[in-house]
Amino acid sequence: MDTTLPPVGSQSVIDFAALSALISALRRRDYQVVGPTVRDGAITCDVLEKAGDLPAGWGDEQESGHYRLKKREDSAVFGYTVGPQGWKRYLHPPELPIFQGRRDGEGFTILRNAPRPPQYAFLGVRACELAAIGIQDRVLLGDRYRDPAYQARREGAFIVAVNCTQAGGTCFCASMHTGPRVQAGFDLALTEMLSAEGHSFTVEVGSKLGAAVLAEVDRRKARKEELKAAQSAVENAASQMGRSLDTEGVRDLLFDNFDHPRWDKVAARCLSCANCTLVCPTCFCTTVEDITDITGDHAERERKWDSCFTDGFSYIHGGSVRLSVKSRYRQWLTHKFAAWVDQFGTSGCVGCGRCIAWCPARIDVTEEIKAIRGVPSPA
Repeated sequence: MDTTLPPVGSQSVIDFAALSALISALRRRDYQVVGPTVRDGAITCDVLEKAGDLPAGWGDEQESGHYRLKKREDSAVFGYTVGPQGWKRYLHPPELPIFQGRRDGEGFTILRNAPRPPQYAFLGVRACELAAIGIQDRVLLGDRYRDPAYQARREGAFIVAVNCTQAGGTCFCASMHTGPRVQAGFDLALTEMLSAEGHSFTVEVGSKLGAAVLAEVDRRKARKEELKAAQSAVENAASQMGRSLDTEGVRDLLFDNFDHPRWDKVAARCLSCANCTLVCPTCFCTTVEDITDITGDHAERERKWDSCFTDGFSYIHGGSVRLSVKSRYRQWLTHKFAAWVDQFGTSGCVGCGRCIAWCPARIDVTEEIKAIRGVPSPA
C-alpha cells in the first residue's frame, strides 16, 4: 500500500473495500464516524463502524409532501439525495442540557454538566449540506458572541463530502449555487462511480489532515478518463434538478411584498407544524426550558430547538407578536431568503428541498416565491 502523503488538491481512486479502511482509519484517530444508514423507512444519520452499514442499493423519491425509500438496480451507497436528518442534529442538537441543580441543605448545588461531546467524522456530506454547515458556522461562530456548545462539536470535526451524481424531485441546489459539486470546507470529497470495471470512488484531498487519513487507505492515482467520468456524472446531476428558483432580486421582492395576497393563500394551507424548520439544515432557533421534580429538590435547564411557527416563539411581555399563521409563515420565508442576507451576508436556504418533501400540506417554497414574483403556476 502506498503510504506517501497525497498533496492537497490531488485526486485518487479507492474501491468499495477501502471505504471500511477509511472508516477504520478515522476510528483509530478517536473519531465517532457518523454517516447515512437505513432506519425506520428513511435514510438517517447514525454511527458507522464499517462500510456495510451504509445504505447500499437504496435510493429515494421525493416530491411535495412525499418521501419514500426505493430499491436501486445497483449497489450504490450514496444513491439517494438527502434524508430527513441533517448534520445539524449533531452540531446543534435538538436537546442540550445547560445545567442540573440539587437542593443541598439551605443552599443549591450545581451538578457537573454533560461530558464533552465526541470528536465527529461526518461521512457522506452533500454539497448543499456542507454549505449549510458553513452558514451555521457564520451564525453561531462568526460574531462576537459564539455558541460554545456548537463550537465544541464543530472544532475538529472531520468531513468526508460526497459529490451528487443524481438529483431528486425537490432539489434546487444548482439555483442556490451550493451544489451538486462540493467546493470547499471538506477534508476528503468522494464521487461514487459504478461501471463494468467495478465499484469505486474518486477522492479529492481538501486538507492536510485529509491527506494524512487517506495515506492509511489503499488507493491509486486517478486516471484522466475516471476524472472525466466523475465530472460528467456531477454535471448530469446539475441538469436533473427537480426544482428551480430565480434568486435575482429575491431579497427586495419579499421585503416589497409584505401585504401580497399570496400570504393569505399559503396561510390557509399551512398547519404551523414546524416540520420545515426542523428538517431545515440551517434553522437554528432555540428556547430554554426549566424542569423540576415533584419534590422540588432537583432542577434542570435544557436548551431545545424552537421554531418561528410556534405561538410562543415571538412571545414578549404581554403576548405573542405573531398570532396568525400568515404572519409566522411570512416571517419564516422572508427571514430565510431576505433578512438572512442582511444579518449574515448569505441566503438561509441551500436548496436541499427538505422543507418541500416533509411539509404535510405540500407547500413548496419555490412555488411561493414564484407566485409573489408573478410567475404563472404550471398547468
